[in-house]
Amino acid sequence: MIRAWTLPLLLVLCGSVVAIGLISGGSPGAATALLLLFGLLAIVHSPLVFPRSIGATEARRRSAVDGRPVVFWRPGCAYCLRLRLRLGRNARRLHWVDIWRDPAGAAAVRAANDGNETVPTVVVAGRTHVNPDPAWVRQQLSGRASTSE
Repeated sequence: MIRAWTLPLLLVLCGSVVAIGLISGGSPGAATALLLLFGLLAIVHSPLVFPRSIGATEARRRSAVDGRPVVFWRPGCAYCLRLRLRLGRNARRLHWVDIWRDPAGAAAVRAANDGNETVPTVVVAGRTHVNPDPAWVRQQLSGRASTSE
């Protein structure tokens, strides 16, 4: 849990330190703008941007029932953030597993990626896809795509 919040907390702390320096130097407007920027970066790199994570076992069970893809991700991952933002509201329809919170999820990702924790790793109908194009993932949700990559 703490690991997921390390980067956002560091961003807020660094932004605060720089803002204090700017305020003491007589630039309160610049300090406010910088603090807002660092706050926004902290939010974007936090678990708050992603749908609620579930465990890998539960995600696989739900996926077997409804056929929706399972996405293994971790906070601070730029590629995970790209996938999340490009999916928009469709992201809520996927089953998200935070590999930093779920050891079984991390093990599943390592098993699929030659021991590496490469994310996002998306599992569709039992097939693993590493860092897939967000448009392709959207197609998997709509059911229009073929089973090929």
